[in-house]
Parts: sequence; C-alpha cells; structure tokens
Amino acid sequence: MPTKFRHIVIPLVATAALSCLTGCASVNEKLSAGMGDYVPQWAGGLPRDAPPRPGTPEYDQFMKERERRRQMPAAERDKETQSNANAQAAAPVR
Repeated sequence: MPTKFRHIVIPLVATAALSCLTGCASVNEKLSAGMGDYVPQWAGGLPRDAPPRPGTPEYDQFMKERERRRQMPAAERDKETQSNANAQAAAPVR
C-alpha cells in the first residue's frame, strides 16, 4: 500500500468506525430508559418497591398517596406502614 493512500484510508476507516459507535450509543440510551422496567430484579432490574415512572397515571396516584401519608400524624403512619408490611409478607412471591 503506498504511503499517501494509507494516510487517507486509515482516517476514513477510523471515522466510519467512530460514527457507528456513536449511533449505537444513542440507540442504547433510548432503549435503556424503557427496558429497565422489564428486567427481573434478580438480573439487576428495578426492585418491587420502586416508585412508578413520572408521567404515568400510576405516578400521579403514587404522589397523591405520598402526600396523604405525609400529612398524617406519625403514630397513624407507623401503624399503616406495619399493616402494609404484613400484607406484603403474606402475598405470594411472583
């Protein structure tokens, strides 16, 4: 391979490879935002008690419940937390 030809080809190949890698990065960024919801917890996914994603109807309901519990007296809140923990312990594991 002549020296001048090599000086042209190597930067072109490197540029093509880098553009492919940046394309993969942008695709992975968009996929990872939604795919994390479908990965099981044992494989590194979200835990069961993770709050819902912002912008969903479940998130609005979660925030209303959180605000309601925040305004409750601490004694009532503790009783409710204990009853919820007992109910979750009795529920079958999926």
